[in-house]
Amino acid sequence: MRSSVPLLSVREVSLTHADAAHPSPRDVSFDIHPGEVVLLLGPSGSGKSTLTLALNGLIPHALPASMTGTVEAGGLDTATAQTAALSTHVAMVFQDPDAQIVTGTVYDEVAFGPENLLLPLDVVRRRVEESLRRVGLWERRDENPDHLSGGGRQRLAIAGALAMGSPLIVLDEPTANLDPQGIDDVYAALADVVAAGDRAILLVEHNLDAAMDFVTRAIVLDREGSVAFDGPAADIIRDHADALVAMGVWLPAATLAALRLRDQGVAFDPLPLTPDELAAALSSPDVASRAARRTPADRRPSDEERSEETTRDDTSRPDAIIRARGLTVRRRRTEILHGIDLDLEPGSLTAIIGANGAGKTTLIQALAGVVPPPRGQVSIDGIDPGAASPRDLAERIGFVFQNPEHQFIAHTVFDELAHGLRLRHVPEAEITARVDEMLVRFGLEHKTDVHPFLLSGGEKRRLSVGTALITRPRVLALDEPTFGQDRARASELLDLLASLRAEGTTIVIVTHDLQLVAEHTTHTVVLADGRLRAAGRTSTLFQDEQLFADAGLRMPALQRVLASAGLGVAP
Repeated sequence: MRSSVPLLSVREVSLTHADAAHPSPRDVSFDIHPGEVVLLLGPSGSGKSTLTLALNGLIPHALPASMTGTVEAGGLDTATAQTAALSTHVAMVFQDPDAQIVTGTVYDEVAFGPENLLLPLDVVRRRVEESLRRVGLWERRDENPDHLSGGGRQRLAIAGALAMGSPLIVLDEPTANLDPQGIDDVYAALADVVAAGDRAILLVEHNLDAAMDFVTRAIVLDREGSVAFDGPAADIIRDHADALVAMGVWLPAATLAALRLRDQGVAFDPLPLTPDELAAALSSPDVASRAARRTPADRRPSDEERSEETTRDDTSRPDAIIRARGLTVRRRRTEILHGIDLDLEPGSLTAIIGANGAGKTTLIQALAGVVPPPRGQVSIDGIDPGAASPRDLAERIGFVFQNPEHQFIAHTVFDELAHGLRLRHVPEAEITARVDEMLVRFGLEHKTDVHPFLLSGGEKRRLSVGTALITRPRVLALDEPTFGQDRARASELLDLLASLRAEGTTIVIVTHDLQLVAEHTTHTVVLADGRLRAAGRTSTLFQDEQLFADAGLRMPALQRVLASAGLGVAP
């Protein structure tokens, strides 16, 4: 039974950032009751993250934004109540976990909130242990949070929110930096939290494949930031799939695959939301016969794909544009990468994958010279990043950090894009033309004069990619490039990477999205515990499920379903 008293009540809320011309979100109203798991969806820039910041009083108390309407949490008006009091009603996990980690050990980080509530010591200790065990970090409780991987810090932030004991937990992209097992662990922990029925969760999430078994309700914001749909999550996605796709909202991978098959004449009723539902639908005689009648060209690889699959011996392989030999990287006294030998071909699109803590970000940063590798162990386009000047390195490789804020230095979006060109003394007229082109390409033309830190998470990611692309380097390295992007913008980015590759750019990405890897990359590098487990063509490696299991990964369920049905359809 739903409680008649909501944990959160939002009424006609509009939020306008400083320097923004229009509010986003706009006139939003909804309640959240105990026991609910609410999925907040919407395209990038619709105001999802901004809205979450108003739920615990950070807006209007701490952030430069104006607010109209009311938000009540546990009966307290967030505009007038003190944030300390609100923290006992709403716990928050930010999109960037580094924004909320403040102490020197994992244990102290989780204890920080309960201690500030002046709870008895035995209660603090119990909450800390329970929360850290739930996210798999109890054994690392004495470590510095800086020593954790990005996924580890994400789980730490979630543990801190769990320890607060707040009736409502708000999570902004909580699984974006997690491997499949980490995602399962986090959702299992959150499911335990709401199982008693007296707490609730509001979730901003793009990875709907993992979330569909967990969420109970979906609220969808449109491009203007207004509520477009609100209801049971499965019904919202099934009944409004076409509208959601047109808005650029992420859908489950199985649903997107079914929509692609539907466009080719294969009907589904109802639309599947999970790989298991898609497999069941494809096994029915009616759907199977329609799928089998698709034209042979739909199922045959293109000439380019056949060319990509052609096995070439070492004598025909082009010289590597990036080469590592015995690459060993240490941080403090800990060895992170252990003697890696690797060649990346010119014009390839290579994904570096592995479980959390495998060394993915360390490897891509070492290959790109962001963290200078030992001299003589890496070569990029003929230079040694361990010895090259920053200018020489920047002329050959563009790098996009996992957290966009780590690379912003200018006060406006325009100047951020123009910075690299100005360092190269490009004529001002050409700078303006190239920046304007990039603004349009990434949907940022209306943000020209906005400070980069005031962009949405998705807009920050697009800007960071634009700053790396604008100097037209031969190699582009991106750490989690689709993090924070809506479906439409992620697709545009992947299309852009494909076009850059067609023009000869070599691209290296780190990602946890194995479905993206299967669909878009030519080569894959598999890491485990800082060691190279495998490197080769993606199509070959994805035939070896044991390889993925040995590296602590899982083959995407959708890939198995489509392969077993003899279909090469990608969402």
